[in-house]
Amino acid sequence: MSTHPRVFLIHGFEGTPNGGWRPWLMAQLGQKDVFACSLAMPSPENPSSQEWVNEIARAVGLPSEQIFLVGHSLGSPAILQYLQSLKIGEQIGGAVLVSGPFQNTEDEYKTKLESFFVPPFDFTRIKNACKQFVVIHGANDPVVPFSDAESFGKALGCSVVSVPNGGHLNGSSGWRELPQALTALKEFLKI
Repeated sequence: MSTHPRVFLIHGFEGTPNGGWRPWLMAQLGQKDVFACSLAMPSPENPSSQEWVNEIARAVGLPSEQIFLVGHSLGSPAILQYLQSLKIGEQIGGAVLVSGPFQNTEDEYKTKLESFFVPPFDFTRIKNACKQFVVIHGANDPVVPFSDAESFGKALGCSVVSVPNGGHLNGSSGWRELPQALTALKEFLKI
């Protein structure tokens, strides 16, 4: 059983492991001797929640308080579905949800993304499966409304970090670094 913390990054719909701020975050954690890996999620153009949950489970192995997950956009509900799938008593150390949708309001892709919201989030179960959460969201996100971040904050009882002019906090919004995510992880990891 590894006692060293491990951080896994989960990209979003149509995303890639090395897009946006993920390489920067992995490098920053690496400098602190924290293992960080950005997962390549199956079929990002045509995603299935079950396939993504299976991929997270495969990478994580045995859940422990040394496991930390960071999701961007669709990666956030994927993390919640993963947490919801854990056995009672299994728990990870923390999760950072960046620009995550609370509900499936994306009209153009609604049917493509539906599986990430089924079954509905069971927040009691999700909170039991993860010690701590932080939500980070662009104040003016054009893809996922900021109210989704507030809904997550309320449902998870965690802080919501608003990023002024953050947009969707992705590469195409110009985000190559995300210090807010690093700060959250440093607090989780006590480094």
